[in-house]
Amino acid sequence: MYRKPSPQLTIDDFILPFSGKLDPENRWVQLANIIPWDEYEKEYAHMFPSDRGNVAKPVRMALGTLIIQARCGYTDRETVQQITENPYLQWFIGLKEFQLTRPLTPVALVKFRKRFKKDRMAKINERIALAERAAKTSEKEAEKNDDDQQGPNLPDADKEEKKTPADSDSEESKPNQGMLILDATCTPADIKYPTDLGLLNESREKLDEIIDTLHKAKGKATKRPRTYREKARKAYLSVSKQRSPRKKQLRKGIKQQLQYCKRNLRHVDQMLKEIPSGFEALSNRQVKLLETIRTVIEQQETMYKTKQHQIPDRIVNLYQDHVRPIVRGKASAKVEFGAKVAISIEKGFCRIEKLSWDAFNEAETLIDSVERYRARNGCYPEAVLADKIYRNRKNLAYCKNHNIRLSGPKLGRPSGDALKKVEKAIERMDAKMRNAVEGKFGEGKRKYGLDRVYAKLKETAECMISMQFFVMNLEHKLRVLFVQILKRYFQITDIGVFA
Repeated sequence: MYRKPSPQLTIDDFILPFSGKLDPENRWVQLANIIPWDEYEKEYAHMFPSDRGNVAKPVRMALGTLIIQARCGYTDRETVQQITENPYLQWFIGLKEFQLTRPLTPVALVKFRKRFKKDRMAKINERIALAERAAKTSEKEAEKNDDDQQGPNLPDADKEEKKTPADSDSEESKPNQGMLILDATCTPADIKYPTDLGLLNESREKLDEIIDTLHKAKGKATKRPRTYREKARKAYLSVSKQRSPRKKQLRKGIKQQLQYCKRNLRHVDQMLKEIPSGFEALSNRQVKLLETIRTVIEQQETMYKTKQHQIPDRIVNLYQDHVRPIVRGKASAKVEFGAKVAISIEKGFCRIEKLSWDAFNEAETLIDSVERYRARNGCYPEAVLADKIYRNRKNLAYCKNHNIRLSGPKLGRPSGDALKKVEKAIERMDAKMRNAVEGKFGEGKRKYGLDRVYAKLKETAECMISMQFFVMNLEHKLRVLFVQILKRYFQITDIGVFA
């Protein structure tokens, strides 16, 4: 059930326990003023078609709480505690007066993240960028109207005569304008570094726990099956404690753990058959964990028999079975475990072009990203700044057909000395401008938590990743507004230069 909340009060109407008023220059007040809450409210209300049940929290409380968490890097419990203690945060999430009791529970944040999935977050993120473009368009129209009022008043016939056929053609087919920056990164999940031996040992331990649960459900009169957990533990430690075990020792240890896991799995299947039908001895989490362990045992047995270390859809964590290894080739970590994100930057705003837990070639996203750019702006970009991996023959042919300059050296023989100097200068300029995407990755990983995503579920992790890029766009919009204020009130024509 959903009920439309009453209009949000201004900061002057917010009631404080010890009188006083909120500061309009506070960062949370400024941030709340640039977010179109009313537009999000309409789409959010459609998620609750029923008129029965408990009333859902409004979108300002749900989305505002997630923004606070992503901006400050709090945990769920710490986020609720900070909101309870801070009047600015309570006003930010839509409360009318300061209250000492907590307005929501930490469990509510999990539900909020499930509501704001990556597709919905992409629409919310797009509205921030579109609002910025609409603001710039209105400013240009205002300046144009001022110029028209100051200039001579020409009749409409003279204005129509000044329009040439070339102008009408340019309106129908706009020339390439703007610049698009593309790149991809990995957002590591909060998991232990996986090894085949460690994954099998953890599977064996979890199977032991499931056997204990089933034995307790059957009753103490039955005999618990033997699992050799102490011997299995000693066999695992004898290999894992070695600094660099030999291949034969490692292979022998994997074989032993495989045999223990298969034995325990047979016991589990037998005990499940003996339990009366309709009696749920295992919880939903244990049932899902059991299915994941079955898949892990099958994958590890296949890799052991074929003497390989790669398999499709390889599971690297029992509780986050959606996480896959992503080979990045970096010096610090050649393989990362998490979601791979391909983004684009246009005028300082980030957009997620593709988010996947499976490895993909980021060069495949270039054409789709450029077409989405054309749908937004009505024209193709003048240049696409990307890494060398994007420069395959398909992308080069596509950019050539649409008169788009793709950064990097041309294929074939090098040109003459004069042209070579010009091309190198353009390459250096493109490389400097492409560094903006590396700065965005650094900002997201150092400040907003993209270096380690702590969410366990797939949809909540995708929400956290999308939310962090959304918060970065909000911060960029605040900086843009600050620069506009400087230009308007202090007559600044360029950064650091006064007119």
